[in-house]
Amino acid sequence: MTSRNRRIPSATRVVLTASASALLAACATSAPMDKPAEPAQVKPAAEAPAAPSARPTYGSFGVDTAGMDTSVAPGDSFFRFVNGTWLEKTEIPADRSSYGMFTKLAEEASRRTRELIENAASANAPEGSEVRKLGDVFASFMDEAAIEAKGLAPLKPELDRIVVINTRKELAAALGETLRTDVDALNTGDVTTSRLFGLWVTEDLNEPSRYAAYLLQGGLGLPDRDYYLVDNARFTEVRQKYQQHIAAMLTLAGIPDAEAKAKRIFELERNIARVHWTQVDTQDVTKVNNPWPRNELAKRAPGLDWEAYLGAAGLGQQREFIIWQPSALTGISKLVGSEPVQTWKDYLTFHSIARAAPFLPKAFVDESFAFHGRVLSGTKQQRERWKRGVDVTGEAMGEAIGKLYVEKYFPPEAKAEADKMVRNIVAALGQRIDTLAWMSPETKARAKEKLGTLQVGIGHPEKWRDYSGLEVVRGDAYGNAQRAWRFEYQRNLNKLGKPVDRSEWFMVPQLVNALNSPQQNSIIFPAAILQPPFFDPNADPAVNYGGIGSVIGHEIVHSFDDVGAQFDARGKLANWWTKEDAEKFKAAGQELAAQYSAYRPLPDLAINGELTLGENIADIAGVAIALDGYRLSLGGKPAPVLDNFSGEQRFFLGFGQVWRNKYREPTLRRILLTDGHSPSEYRASTVRNIDAWYQAFGATPGQTLYLAPEQRVRIW
Repeated sequence: MTSRNRRIPSATRVVLTASASALLAACATSAPMDKPAEPAQVKPAAEAPAAPSARPTYGSFGVDTAGMDTSVAPGDSFFRFVNGTWLEKTEIPADRSSYGMFTKLAEEASRRTRELIENAASANAPEGSEVRKLGDVFASFMDEAAIEAKGLAPLKPELDRIVVINTRKELAAALGETLRTDVDALNTGDVTTSRLFGLWVTEDLNEPSRYAAYLLQGGLGLPDRDYYLVDNARFTEVRQKYQQHIAAMLTLAGIPDAEAKAKRIFELERNIARVHWTQVDTQDVTKVNNPWPRNELAKRAPGLDWEAYLGAAGLGQQREFIIWQPSALTGISKLVGSEPVQTWKDYLTFHSIARAAPFLPKAFVDESFAFHGRVLSGTKQQRERWKRGVDVTGEAMGEAIGKLYVEKYFPPEAKAEADKMVRNIVAALGQRIDTLAWMSPETKARAKEKLGTLQVGIGHPEKWRDYSGLEVVRGDAYGNAQRAWRFEYQRNLNKLGKPVDRSEWFMVPQLVNALNSPQQNSIIFPAAILQPPFFDPNADPAVNYGGIGSVIGHEIVHSFDDVGAQFDARGKLANWWTKEDAEKFKAAGQELAAQYSAYRPLPDLAINGELTLGENIADIAGVAIALDGYRLSLGGKPAPVLDNFSGEQRFFLGFGQVWRNKYREPTLRRILLTDGHSPSEYRASTVRNIDAWYQAFGATPGQTLYLAPEQRVRIW
């Protein structure tokens, strides 16, 4: 979903292995799933009229009908039919670049987390305890007076080490010292880093029983290569303001000749951008599986002193790396060997200041926000410091906060109900696989095998991360951040050569999101997303299945989208398709990509259907199997009519409601260029491919969203 309340005592990871296979077999003779049908007009009374006479308040059955705009025909814009009044009345908060249901819950989670952290800070807990460390990290960041008094002193040792670099070997070592595990290409989709490269330690694509070290392209201060290379008025302005920002940060740090250095730094980054892979290529797992022996790095990617780089990065003993973007790594390495050492020193200086800015005096904080907040995101006002403090503390000790969060905010009935929904939706996908007309029995058997080994984590991980080795010093805000980054980096390095932990989570419980890990064949639903409007254990099941059920379906289907379908039941990158089935699957994907590429959220920028293909497949099939899961939950009984809405109408309203969202233009532009997810309006519009939606709302030929039955994309 990517994406993205609990009780702590017992483990909550649901392992759908043999039990899932048994469940699928047991459900194989249940009522059939919905089949293609001609659209039907919405019927009055007994079914549900599209525009009810009375609007229930939010929570009466789980849908905010007051936020709907029933003057809009569902077939013209389902997104506005469900959310139009909310869109008209809702202003994006000044400290946000977008606002919607995910943001609303994230704000609530942040308030809850603040309370937990502040309680920890005032608890006078024993020195060295997790609770004490949490409180000290937060209190150190919040002590603005102490930060102002220290000025640039916390960063000075780092800057001094850059000043004394004289040789390319020393340069390589300095670059290696900055390497961190700040990317994750397949689980969270984080593929950008301002460091020269990003390290990712996870299961080997070729042998998931062992860990591999992946190197990804990095080195840019702007969000993507296009910001440097595309010539239009918007990006030209961003590039000018970025150079001004670089110069301003250098000037604040007392670095002489700031404007000339800013120009050279920008040109270096622009050269790096020229060798970067596109977002589409970066997501293509057929291109990224490139194991390189360590002893061939110097030959394949000359320019960077690899021995010095890897030694300084703590990877001196690593014998193999998987190179995600080989030509980018080769191109960046060449630049390290060809661009002046002084330019690289200036580059390192700027990025050290930029990373430290949140922990430095207000002038640095304000300049960082002026560019990253206002220019890149369109945000009008900086977030309150306590909110940033919550984020900083969460980055340092996320699972320690998670323990406190689930203990207070995750009721056992929420997990029980979510477990039941997952099982129904897994069973629904199993039935769909059985009835797919385009798939051969051989491929169906492999798909069912993979579905039967799916792991589901709900709420929080089985075991919590140990922070006893993390040093926290009260009053040392930047030092705490540095030590936390190194602690997380070392935690990942320690995995290398060890057995794979298949139960590891890649999100914290207080995060409003969800995740599919193709290498684990697992899905994760953190505690914070299991709240209204996504999920309420006391609400109408139809709305829950439309909300969190579609999210559950979405994450399950990621195991079978254009990327996930290339991993087998063990999480190995391996083909389990017949040639004919693979071609049919690819053709359906191309049809869906073309459908989304026709959407143009901005006059000069369309959705990239290839970039968003996996998420769009997961959206369509996720809605379909969630609806099937809802039907299974009824046990053969008819759905009740509530406030004149039929069960299936409430399901689709629940789905459309969770995609309420508004964006500032710079943020929308960045999403369209770099994000694998389509903007919210177009995610809600995926219903135009679902036959049951036509039956529920009566969309007709001539309406904007209407697709003839043969034009609707059906994959799973």
